[in-house]
Amino acid sequence: MMLTTVTNPALDDRITGSLIGAAVGDALGGPVEGYTPEQIAERHGGRVQGIVGPWNGDDWRTARPIAPYHKGDGHITDDTLMTHALIRVYTEVRDHLDAYSVAGHLVPDLMTRPRWIPELEAEALPLQRIFLAEKWLVARLHYGHHDPREAGAGNIVNCGAAMYMAPVGLVNAADPRAAYAEALDIAGAHQSSYGREAAGVFAAAVAAACLPGATPASVVDTALALAKDGTRAAIEAVAEAAAHTDFETALVPLRTAVAPFDTVGPDYRAPSLAARRPSRLHSIEELPIALGMLLIGGGDYRRTVLGSVNYGRDCDSIATMAGAIAGALGGETAVPRDWAKSVAEASRLDLHAPARELAAVVREVFVRDRERRRAHEAAFARLTGDAR
Repeated sequence: MMLTTVTNPALDDRITGSLIGAAVGDALGGPVEGYTPEQIAERHGGRVQGIVGPWNGDDWRTARPIAPYHKGDGHITDDTLMTHALIRVYTEVRDHLDAYSVAGHLVPDLMTRPRWIPELEAEALPLQRIFLAEKWLVARLHYGHHDPREAGAGNIVNCGAAMYMAPVGLVNAADPRAAYAEALDIAGAHQSSYGREAAGVFAAAVAAACLPGATPASVVDTALALAKDGTRAAIEAVAEAAAHTDFETALVPLRTAVAPFDTVGPDYRAPSLAARRPSRLHSIEELPIALGMLLIGGGDYRRTVLGSVNYGRDCDSIATMAGAIAGALGGETAVPRDWAKSVAEASRLDLHAPARELAAVVREVFVRDRERRRAHEAAFARLTGDAR
């Protein structure tokens, strides 16, 4: 495990670092998503060290199974599209969210408001890019009129809800338990079982990373304190296997540690028959591995994210989660400036704008929370006769 450096960035810096860190991790992982560490090293002549081009070069438009997405060259993927969409919901509601916020705000955003989609190199509705597990939101909530709190039941269980929960952790910065509860509520519209659980734990991890003096170890301890069932067991197993000084020697041990909890199986592109089904015994792979890479990298953004990217499999989501946590720990300066600049330019996105918008909302929500807490305290004092 790498030596941990403790820094104490201010709130706005942590929010910016987390959101830019998530987007950059996403963009770095996109072009090698779905492959093994060995395939990645063979394709790139060694481990990926930064932004790389599409796996199939200029044939990305037609090469399966990637077509028609231009993954690589600094393009963000659906992880960041969904993260930014959730931030837009926060900027509309300007308070805590729940499953009904997904139905009333997130789904219309995905269906009706065209955005620049870097992987499509075109203006399009986000609905036209997101994966089937996210299109489930539209099918169940817009067309099916299901109760938003239960709409996630029946969807495949994957990291689809967890991958965009960093804003929930930031809105509840330094309050991991509140982040966990809010993310579970929101994710009920999208996922069930260990997919929903991972959403809560990831949000809690981001909130824990915002605590003054937070370290990778304290973040993982918080995740373990809140996680339930297979998710907790998977994080514990991966954390135990993370006693390495670099990701190179950790790639096989981390996969071995998480394998008993991962339902997809050894061939990521050919999932097992039991893949992505509800279970109290299992976990998504992405969050435990992201936390393991955080420990191995000592919280250093570059080492943490490169470890996540070179792990392969669903590495854009792993690097998104790891990047969000490492960015919250270290602030914006933790994220290599050249990577952030290249991703922003290639994706045609202002990566700072969502952070500024969310930072304003975070302060407004805190004021509301304080007013609600004080009102509760006053009412409880009257009930108990305690005038203090």
